[in-house]
Amino acid sequence: MKKQLFLAIAILLSCNLLAQENYKTITKEDSLKTYRGTTTYPVKEYRESPKSKKPKNIILMIGDGMGTAQIFAGLTANHGNLFLNNFKHVGFSETQSANHYITDSAAGGTALSSGYRTYNGAIGVDTDTIAQPTILEIAENEGKATGLVSTSAITHATPASFIAHQPSRNMYEAIAGDFLKTDIDVFIGGGYKHFTDRKDGKDLTANLKKKGYVVLQDMNEIEKVKSGKLAGLTAFEHNPVASKRDNMLPRSTKTALNILSQNKEGFFIMIEGSQIDWGGHQNNTNYVAEEMLDFDRSIGKALDFAVNNGETLIVVTADHETGGMAITNGDMETGKVEGSFIEGDHSGVMVPVFAFGPGADQFSGIMKNEEIGKKLISLIKDKETKKHVASVDLSK
Repeated sequence: MKKQLFLAIAILLSCNLLAQENYKTITKEDSLKTYRGTTTYPVKEYRESPKSKKPKNIILMIGDGMGTAQIFAGLTANHGNLFLNNFKHVGFSETQSANHYITDSAAGGTALSSGYRTYNGAIGVDTDTIAQPTILEIAENEGKATGLVSTSAITHATPASFIAHQPSRNMYEAIAGDFLKTDIDVFIGGGYKHFTDRKDGKDLTANLKKKGYVVLQDMNEIEKVKSGKLAGLTAFEHNPVASKRDNMLPRSTKTALNILSQNKEGFFIMIEGSQIDWGGHQNNTNYVAEEMLDFDRSIGKALDFAVNNGETLIVVTADHETGGMAITNGDMETGKVEGSFIEGDHSGVMVPVFAFGPGADQFSGIMKNEEIGKKLISLIKDKETKKHVASVDLSK
């Protein structure tokens, strides 16, 4: 019976996903298949000198759809240097889901958040749709501060898989409701409509305010917040492309880290560069390169914090690669990148894993995506504490 239910859900989800995701139209304009070196920035060199073997804080950064070609597009665009160059511990992640050789972002995110491989479309649940605790919830149980930042809607598949437990990624309003079942300290991303423009008529931002959150929509106001609980809902649905976001991701990264670091027990945060994936779906090299550079600048903000702190592990990886991207030509001096794509969807190739700081040596070699989740959970747990998250109560 469970197997039949599993297959029915998988088929339903595969149909719904195609209907509701509106960023997958393949680019027709030839001009967008080339990035012409319009954005560059200086890159610092950082020395890795951790104060301990085990991290007090973990920053997980997910470049959605980011494979080696996407990274090399960014490297070429910034004249041969990225903040990622500072990462000396490098491995690869096998990204398959439980029911498909090609994962989607929901299953890929859930593997990284919980250590469980699950079916495509699943948010924080296993193949029997049973909720499994995520690293964010486990960190919270350990007394740590927690956060999520994304350039998509904060209710979208990847961020949702760290905080919600739903059988379908398309259940955006239910996912928004799951935010109120946690004590997450900071979340910044789009998706305002899923908290306010709801079928049930509820305004969840009012509930957030009752729980002590400052709820803001303007990035200029969001980055002024220095303490307390922050809900930054930066767009009605998804945020615009990098060139129109006014450095929203680097600014959000810095803001969130400043707030979370005030917790003496440490913190966990997931930061997503969502739209690298969207550029791949559209077969748009210009889009990929601009989003990759934006994500890398955010990595720079994380490195600034981690090096000064000395107790912070940064892991940078992807949930999958998108588009089967290849770099067909380029110029390191001008930053020009020419790319081509096999298709407009995800591919099954391994994606890179980069680590910096205490515990970084655990992320070398070839790993299954759920192994990365298990390693992160092991590192965030305090072995001396008796606290334990065995299950998640969905009835809250």
